[in-house]
Amino acid sequence: MIRSLDVLFSLLGLVFGFPVLLIIYLIGLFDTGSPVFKQERVGRNQMPFTLVKFRTMSVDTASVASHLASTASITKLGGFLRKTKLDELPQLWNVLKGEMSLVGPRPGLFNQAELTQARDAKGVFVVRPGITGLAQVNDIDMSTPELLAKTDAQMIEEMNIKNYFKFILQTVLGAGTGDRVKN
Repeated sequence: MIRSLDVLFSLLGLVFGFPVLLIIYLIGLFDTGSPVFKQERVGRNQMPFTLVKFRTMSVDTASVASHLASTASITKLGGFLRKTKLDELPQLWNVLKGEMSLVGPRPGLFNQAELTQARDAKGVFVVRPGITGLAQVNDIDMSTPELLAKTDAQMIEEMNIKNYFKFILQTVLGAGTGDRVKN
């Protein structure tokens, strides 16, 4: 049921959101010259997939978790995209392809060994990673791997249609501030 909702909502989001996606892409060309950001992430069953987002940091920023990057790396457009969560819109393509869900644990990087181990121990990799979830709406990010893995496991255990819509609605209404970036 949730996969059907993922396909429906991601398809509708891509179709009806296309003008917004196009505008952000065009503005991004002037901001960084390379508005789309692709990065290999840890997916379901720890399989790699390529996550697609709008770029929020300068092109030469190291490929590390956000909490390890400097705020100086965030562009003016990137700050707006992060605040409004519009940088996440291209991930609807990952959802449509079946690599992600709208709701699930945020996919980590392969170099985040502590997070990967904590999630593996708690069985988090049995589900598709998501754009949003319990941790994101409660400001728990990858800077606290054990807490994040515990929260992800709790979300998976308690997942139902009601919570699926609750986390999406909370995200759309602005809950959570996104991944921290060091000053």
